[in-house]
Amino acid sequence: MNIVAENIQLGSGKLTVMVKDSIDIQGVKTISGSRALEDTAPAARNAEVIEHILNADCMITAKTNLHELAFGITGINHAYGTPVNPKYLELIPGGSSSGSAAAVAVNLADFTLGTDTGGSIRMPAACCGVYGLKPTFGRVSRQGVHPAQSSLDCVGPFANSVEMIETAMQIIDPTFTAQDSTAAPKLAWLKVQAEARVTECIENYLKQANLQVEPVDAASFEKAFHAGMQIINYENWQAYGELTKTGLIGADVQGRLLKAAETTLEQVQQAEQVKAEFTQEIDALLEQYDALLLPTLPQIPPKVADAENTVAFLNLTGLVRPFNLSGHPAISIPLETEQGLPVGLQIVTKRNADEQLCAIAKFVVKAAQ
Repeated sequence: MNIVAENIQLGSGKLTVMVKDSIDIQGVKTISGSRALEDTAPAARNAEVIEHILNADCMITAKTNLHELAFGITGINHAYGTPVNPKYLELIPGGSSSGSAAAVAVNLADFTLGTDTGGSIRMPAACCGVYGLKPTFGRVSRQGVHPAQSSLDCVGPFANSVEMIETAMQIIDPTFTAQDSTAAPKLAWLKVQAEARVTECIENYLKQANLQVEPVDAASFEKAFHAGMQIINYENWQAYGELTKTGLIGADVQGRLLKAAETTLEQVQQAEQVKAEFTQEIDALLEQYDALLLPTLPQIPPKVADAENTVAFLNLTGLVRPFNLSGHPAISIPLETEQGLPVGLQIVTKRNADEQLCAIAKFVVKAAQ
């Protein structure tokens, strides 16, 4: 199914784990789904999150495939194959952590790790019908994660329940302590642009859960999306620009990198100003509400056959990317339309309130059952 990049048996224990192939495992090459990195040396040491997993008596069974260089949103990878979306066979698995989401969807692991710089955990989680958490920026170690330098990227887990997301977080972030939400949270609905069938699916779910939400606005939301794009483009060109000379990068990522080369420091500085404005705006909302709710994706994921042009589908990250800019933790809860198509409900809480985020997610899921 093109989910696995390399089979491994590392450690032992009750929980099985798979890890995105942009995270170092000692003695194994980290090629990030790119032929341009096939000749790279095996990793000299484990990433810090790998050490945490092994210390927790888990077994790592594989590295998972991804959108090349983690710089794409569809999950399509012509070099190593596109992971099949197990629950929605014709639809994209989502990127960039495609293999990690698909592995959980088909029960190949108890939990998997992905990375999220512009929605790369939450988006494939929504596409594949699983849970995916982007922690608060900086909460989980990026030591041994590629690219080495990123001001937006977060390591986080996929699983088939919020409880397993919490278990994974307790392993990869030793400061994380699972908690239960005893009182109904005060929830706000962040007004954003999304397809009617996506919004209706979430509205029906919230009605089933008997949850009240108050509509709120974030004036700089769209600006935050574009600012996040500027920063990731600039940083990825710094990290991978040299690889564009190899002739080994897939056409979609090659084109995006060459376009990213045009990003200026002035644009990045302007993006940093938007970051401060948007972060302040979301912080202010989260002083009034326990969590913000919105769709994970603005539309139903496209079919693989229609999604070759990554750039044409960048709007798919329109509702996830802003929270990479602000650094707030966000989780995607899997829902389905009446027609059996995947929709994600995204929940966002205060920075470093990852425990509260999971508790609210558990409350919402339980209320809808």
